[in-house]
Amino acid sequence: MLALGATPAGAADISKEQQLVDKARVTWESFAESPILRSELHDWLRVAKGIFIVPRVIKGAAGVGVAGGQGVLLVRDENTGKWSYPAFYTARALSVGIQLGGGTSEVVFVVRSQRGLEQFYGSQFKLGMNIGVAAGPMGGGMGLEGLTADLFIYARAKGAFVGTAVKGGHIAVMDKANQAYYGKPVKPTDILVEKTVSNPQAEDLRTAMAEAMR
Repeated sequence: MLALGATPAGAADISKEQQLVDKARVTWESFAESPILRSELHDWLRVAKGIFIVPRVIKGAAGVGVAGGQGVLLVRDENTGKWSYPAFYTARALSVGIQLGGGTSEVVFVVRSQRGLEQFYGSQFKLGMNIGVAAGPMGGGMGLEGLTADLFIYARAKGAFVGTAVKGGHIAVMDKANQAYYGKPVKPTDILVEKTVSNPQAEDLRTAMAEAMR
């Protein structure tokens, strides 16, 4: 397994889109294998509509303020349980409450509702507008009963998993990245719903998602 934040060997020959996919896999595996989150994420994967992984979120120096990063979304097929190929998005101007100073963090968004998932099908959307966003439960197998937000957030900063809330910001489709990765212009629904495109280089990430469900 790659060290967190590490760049794969031969990265100079790997596209920036593939590097993001690879880093998303490393982030996901480390979250899913954590004793703190393993139980919750295992339960989430059986009911979640999708998972949005942002392997590097850059925060302001004050620690509480705007942040942003790039990530990938995978959607779970409710009939087969299989995960889609990744669609690329950027998260901008996030108003986050991680009280750990400046620097970077890793963030995973669990997309719980169909309403939350459909926000990703447009070109962009604002967090907190028409959809509920909350910190995800963690530790001790707390269970998912009674949780009603559309998106739940898990974050790690300085090696520690923390509860965090996002009170603002927006998520936008990275059309150029999606085109570069799949070799032609595509919409999010082409990747996530219609499944008209694929890229075998994303299989390791899809496998990591599937293994976390076992």
